[in-house]
Amino acid sequence: MVFKKMMSAFGVGGPSVDTVLTNPNTRPGLALDGQVNLLGGDAPANIEQVVLSLVTRVEIEGHDTEYAGIMEFHRMVASGPLQLAPKQQLAIPFQLPVPWETPITDVYGQRLRGMTMGLRTELAIARAVDKSDLDQVAVHPLPVHERILDAFQRLGFRFKHADLERGRIHGVQQTLPFYQEIEFYAAPQYAQAVREVELTFVTSQRGVDVVLECDKRGGFLSSGHDAFGRYHVSHADADRVDWMQVVDGWLRETTSHYGGLRAAGFGQGHGHGRGRGAGMGGMVAGAALGVAGGMIAGEMIEDAFEGDFGGDFGGFEE
Repeated sequence: MVFKKMMSAFGVGGPSVDTVLTNPNTRPGLALDGQVNLLGGDAPANIEQVVLSLVTRVEIEGHDTEYAGIMEFHRMVASGPLQLAPKQQLAIPFQLPVPWETPITDVYGQRLRGMTMGLRTELAIARAVDKSDLDQVAVHPLPVHERILDAFQRLGFRFKHADLERGRIHGVQQTLPFYQEIEFYAAPQYAQAVREVELTFVTSQRGVDVVLECDKRGGFLSSGHDAFGRYHVSHADADRVDWMQVVDGWLRETTSHYGGLRAAGFGQGHGHGRGRGAGMGGMVAGAALGVAGGMIAGEMIEDAFEGDFGGDFGGFEE
C-alpha cells in the first residue's frame, strides 16, 4: 500500500486527461468548444481543478539578447474540486472564449511560418503529480484581416515570417502582453524605397488598429531607417472599400511621413538587435508579465511545440 501511494505521487497509475476539441479552428473573438475527458487511475483521486489555457511562443529581448519562450496568455477554470473514482470516466464540456487580440496562425488554410498556438489542459491533483494535455489550435483571420492581407499579396508583397514580440505599442489600447508582426518582402513597385514591411493587427470588438513599420532604404548620402504608420479600421469596412487602394495609400503615407514621426519620437532604434527593448522605435513600451502572461516551464510543452507544432508550411507565399 505504501509503495502504491508513493508510485501514485509520481504519477504512476494516476488519472489521465485527454482534451478533445469540437473544431481546432477558430477566429479572434469567437470560442473553442470541446470536452475534457478524465479517466481515473488505480486509486481514488482528489482533483483540485481543471484549467484550460491558450499558450504560444513569444520572442523576448533582454540586454543584448533575444530568446523565445512559451507564454500562457489566456486561462479559464473548467472545473472546480471533484473526486475521481478508480477507472471512472468523466467528461467535462467547455466553451473557451478566444480573446480578440489572439494572433493569427493560419491564412488561406496554411500555417504562417513562425507561428504556434496550443490549448493546454492542466489537471491539478491533490498530493500527486499534475497531469496535462496540449492540443494544436489554428486561429484564422477575421474578414477585415483577410482583406488587408489579400491586398498585400495582390500588391506583390511576399510573406517572409511572423512572430510575436513581447511589449506594448504606444497609442494603441492593448490587453495582451505581446503583439504580432507579420513580415513581408517589399513588392517590386516599392522596392526602391522599402526593403521590408511589418504588419501588426491589434484587434478589438470595435475594430482593428493597423500598425505598419517600413524598413526604408538609404540613399547615396543617407542611411536607411524605419518609418511607422498607425491606422484604424472597422470590422464593417471589410467589404466596403478598395483595400488595394487603402493599403497602397497607407504605405505611401507612412514612408513619406518619416520626418514627422521622428519628430514625434517614433522611428528610433527598432529592429532585431537594435534596441527592441524600447521597442518599435519608441512606439512600444516594455510590459511586465502578469499572471495570465507568465512563462510556462516544463519540457513537455517545449517538446510538443518543437514536435507536433513545429511544422511551418511556408505561409501564404506562392
